[in-house]
Amino acid sequence: MKSFRKELTFNVPTRRAFINITPYVNEALKESGIQEGFALVNAMHISASVFINDDESGLHHDFEVFLERLAPEKPYDQYRHNTYEDNADAHLKRTIMGREVVVAITDGRLDFGPWEQIFYGEFDGKRNKRVLIKLIGA
Repeated sequence: MKSFRKELTFNVPTRRAFINITPYVNEALKESGIQEGFALVNAMHISASVFINDDESGLHHDFEVFLERLAPEKPYDQYRHNTYEDNADAHLKRTIMGREVVVAITDGRLDFGPWEQIFYGEFDGKRNKRVLIKLIGA
């Protein structure tokens, strides 16, 4: 049994974005040499997310609309959290989209279903944020 750890850093120039990070996870898997096991990928910031879904622009737009309906960014004063910062909506969006994903590794590949990809969801951008890739297996 071995483990492999890699951090990614993102600095998204907009407040919100969805980034397909599957190629980064595949690169880490190749570096690790692990053939059978599990990949854990998680956001290391409370206003960002990692999730699995389809890489389709219309769906990403739908996520944005859905999340904005559930936790609108403005008006900022609707949230008690927004006394020092203005990112309460980002915390709520992260809770909805989730913190991490776990994917099986089989024969040295991420064992996905059809169309599945791993995404980084940014909900309060314009600064450095980290994503952890932790691979465990043999």
